[in-house]
Amino acid sequence: LRPPELVTVDLGNFRSDLKGRRIAGEVKDGRLVPYPDRTEIEEGALEGRELELVWVDSPIDAFFLHIQGSGVVEMDDGTSVRVGYAAQNGHPYYAIGRSLIKSGEIAAEKMSMQAIRDWMEANPEKAADLMRENPSYVFFRLLDGSGPIGAEGIELTPERSLAVDRKWMPLGVPLWLSTTVTPQDAPADAKPMLFQHLMMAQDTGGAITGPVRGDVFWGHGDRAYHMAGGMKNEGELWILLPNALATRLISDTPS
Repeated sequence: LRPPELVTVDLGNFRSDLKGRRIAGEVKDGRLVPYPDRTEIEEGALEGRELELVWVDSPIDAFFLHIQGSGVVEMDDGTSVRVGYAAQNGHPYYAIGRSLIKSGEIAAEKMSMQAIRDWMEANPEKAADLMRENPSYVFFRLLDGSGPIGAEGIELTPERSLAVDRKWMPLGVPLWLSTTVTPQDAPADAKPMLFQHLMMAQDTGGAITGPVRGDVFWGHGDRAYHMAGGMKNEGELWILLPNALATRLISDTPS
């Protein structure tokens, strides 16, 4: 659950050049200060607060759930619980794959979500330290309905909803995405699949930074898992705007 003292500040409300930028923390003695990071939380910074929704049997699964921002937790009695993003502790997201490449544990050309998971499962003690290199920590809430709720406040649609950087891209705009995807369970010699779709900017993510960065929501299940794990190729992204608005924006742009 989201801790009640966790505050998110939209910096765009204070300065126009900071539009789309947000910080999070807690207020102490009249000052906004950083919230505990992943290591501090895992070592008990929030212990006894009764903020837990569910307990999972794999810290690795829990970590990847933090990266995805939503998911389905299967219970021992056969039922399932949907959880979605509620808040983030305000610390920057760090892609732990960089550390594995730098240390030579995984070659850059073989890096994928599945490669990281395989390495972590084979090295559980090292994995605990590796996960703490990412100070970002996500808090969840229970979800109703069939899909997770994005930053725009509506349910995400598989293969149509795109997470973007709000500093560069407003939520709610239609986009045309042209890229390729290589599912992480595909044979080594498989050719990338062409993916050209009309998308909607409906979500954000800690790892999504920059003007031409996006993360496709693939849905739930094995296929979605393997498609998401292979989503790292370059592509092109077009914002679709009415002619009159596009003309006005171009004319207002300094040459």
